[in-house]
Amino acid sequence: MVMKHYPPQFKVDTVALYRSRPGTTIKLVAEDLGVNTEMLRNWIRAADGRRPGSHTASGPAPSAPVDDAMQAELAAARKRIRELEEERDILHQAARYFAGATRW
Repeated sequence: MVMKHYPPQFKVDTVALYRSRPGTTIKLVAEDLGVNTEMLRNWIRAADGRRPGSHTASGPAPSAPVDDAMQAELAAARKRIRELEEERDILHQAARYFAGATRW
């Protein structure tokens, strides 16, 4: 098995993407991005301050007060995620179009 190394920013962005989609599953986000489901689950646990492989029965971590700078950064990150999702969708559509156009 070949282990891929992902940059820390990719991991942060992936966890943010998962959290920005209420009602989605880890599996769907992992499939969309082409990462292993368990790897994404571990990144989410690490972001929550839990060890990978640890299981807790408690709910989500309590949220700390967020200052204005953090709110602005979060809004900018969410905007960028939406832009990237739109770009990805356009590329998927183009790939499907060109794949169909090459068939005789």
